[in-house]
Amino acid sequence: MAKSRQLAIMNSVPMQKLQNNVLPVVKDNKDLGLAIGILFILVILIVPLPAILLDLFLAVNIGISVLILLVAVYLRTPLEFSSFPTILLISTIFRLGLNVASTRLILSEAQAGHVIEAFGNFVIRGNYIVGIILFLILLVINFIVIIKGSTRIAEVTARFTLDALPGKQMSIDADLNAGFIDEQTARKRRQELNQEADFFGAMDGAAKFIKGDAIAGIIITTINLIGGFLIGLLQMDMEFATAAATYSILTIGDGLVSQIPALFVSIGGGLVITRSASGDNLEHELTEQFGSKPKPLFITSGMLIFIGLLPGFPLLPFMLLSSIIGTYAYFRVKTIRTDADNLLAKEISEAEQSQKPTEQPVEELLRVDPVEIELGYSLISLVDESQGGDVFKRITNVRRQLAVELGIILPPVRVRDNLQLEPEEYVIKIRGNEIARNVLHPNMLLAMNPGTAEGDINGIKVTEPVFGLPATWVTFANRENAEILGYTVVEAATVLTTHLTELLRRNADKLITRQDIKHLVDNLKEDYPALIEEVTPDNLPVSTIQKVIQNLLGEGIPVRDLPMILESLLEYAKVTKNIDVLTEYVRHSISETIKKLYQDQNGTIHAIAIDPQLEDIMTNALQSGNQNALMASLGLPPDIINSVQKSLSDAIDDISIAGHLPLVICSAQVRPYFYRMIHTTYPMVNVISYTELPADTDVEIHSYVRI
Repeated sequence: MAKSRQLAIMNSVPMQKLQNNVLPVVKDNKDLGLAIGILFILVILIVPLPAILLDLFLAVNIGISVLILLVAVYLRTPLEFSSFPTILLISTIFRLGLNVASTRLILSEAQAGHVIEAFGNFVIRGNYIVGIILFLILLVINFIVIIKGSTRIAEVTARFTLDALPGKQMSIDADLNAGFIDEQTARKRRQELNQEADFFGAMDGAAKFIKGDAIAGIIITTINLIGGFLIGLLQMDMEFATAAATYSILTIGDGLVSQIPALFVSIGGGLVITRSASGDNLEHELTEQFGSKPKPLFITSGMLIFIGLLPGFPLLPFMLLSSIIGTYAYFRVKTIRTDADNLLAKEISEAEQSQKPTEQPVEELLRVDPVEIELGYSLISLVDESQGGDVFKRITNVRRQLAVELGIILPPVRVRDNLQLEPEEYVIKIRGNEIARNVLHPNMLLAMNPGTAEGDINGIKVTEPVFGLPATWVTFANRENAEILGYTVVEAATVLTTHLTELLRRNADKLITRQDIKHLVDNLKEDYPALIEEVTPDNLPVSTIQKVIQNLLGEGIPVRDLPMILESLLEYAKVTKNIDVLTEYVRHSISETIKKLYQDQNGTIHAIAIDPQLEDIMTNALQSGNQNALMASLGLPPDIINSVQKSLSDAIDDISIAGHLPLVICSAQVRPYFYRMIHTTYPMVNVISYTELPADTDVEIHSYVRI
């Protein structure tokens, strides 16, 4: 007993050494193993192999080809097997190396191991003509049917993938700018696009490997058959029948050992190229798409019975197959009915639960939602997660994006259905008041021309709701064509959330409440305790902070640097209580923020200036006019106001043609009142002052507003 235990311990020592010393080295040097394997394949082309090693490598070749085929069957997307072109090249070289080694043995020794001989005897069965014909049929199937089709699909897929790449990249940029995805997700999707383009481009070239392999197989088989027959007759003094039998068996066996794995790899390559990005395995897709509808199955079953009853046709096989298909169709009908009954029972139960009378507090009837979206019944699928809707997740991303951009936390958005709307219509409300209404087509895509698209596309012509640009609703089938033409294509949910994002950005000043301001200020207590101690109702009321913040947001100025804003307000609130004056002081304190908001890539601000003569007139009007008149028209006569409006309109056209957003620059004294005067007519025009910009700011004046 002790001796056997000692032997067991001694036997375990080499295994333990192998596990502790050898395996980690192999694991850490996978690249070295790959390089040695490729060099070994090249050595096979030169160095003769004994028959026993050839048998081993032929078995390895068959195993690799079966593995490639099965991996291709279970793919979800082609990118899961992105190394396939490289594997295809290595396996092709390996197979050709084995062909060279087997040819050397066949021609020199008239034998090539047991595997090749077994394949030859299994197929020929004593009839060389039948063996040659079967081998040629396999070549035709592989070369003409599978390889040619796969090569054509690879060429077309590579071309369309590369053509659609710019449009897909623009869609990613659009989602990123709209806040539906973050920078990390956008980077990942761009990387996947590049990998997809590289993969299909590589597959276009890799398909040629399979084609070349088939041609090489034909040539090698012909050489083995003719050359071996001549060597057997002339050098080995074989009889004609013996030479024919020997070299026919070896040649056909060698061809089958080579072509059957090549056929597996060709089928695997075809499966990889034709796989869609559906996210399901092939067997799941075939089950759902090929055998899910009972009616075609019943018709097929009846057709098979009809064929079996025709004169001269064997009834048994057709009847057997018809019975199997008919039985499967019958069980599919029962399954569908059962699922429908369960779904109906669930819907009835949910309806009964929803119809139970619930007493709603009266206070709830008085509640007004800050932001509300009402949807027609055809748009409910956009928010129903069970139907793939993701609008709620997108709205969450929108609130995060605006929090980063503006520096405030916007209130939650309530989404509900409204049967009084048109089926594909939606309404956006702020504090119960409708501010936008539009129509979506949930089963279509909106194609927008970014200015570089060429050609027209068929679809429903509309106006894009955010910026009023012309757009077209297209079907999903036309998406690729639209992207190739250069259009930016987005889903209906993207249109809705983009529209919501812009409306929230424009109306942020209407959504910020005193409670929100109190919450923002309280969040600064930990990092700025001394500052927050001074924010008291006597020194700086919350209402004053709210009104200044609203003034800034109303003109699109971010308030992320809230500590700087509070410091400025605390300093100047001792001097004046005028909200407009305090707002101007705050704008001066966040001058860097304003500069970054309007400067171009070179740090230059492009603007429209007010003529000095007009500015003097407005300054005098400010000094002599009453406050109520100043709020609307600076106290200017109507003819001067009309002249200013006309001149500003021409200046806006000039700066827009130059490719810049309309921006007016003037003195700090005139700025807030001039902004109020033009805001109703030109809501997209911003007004800044010279003194609220840093001293080193480069300002380029494109035109002047004159009287």
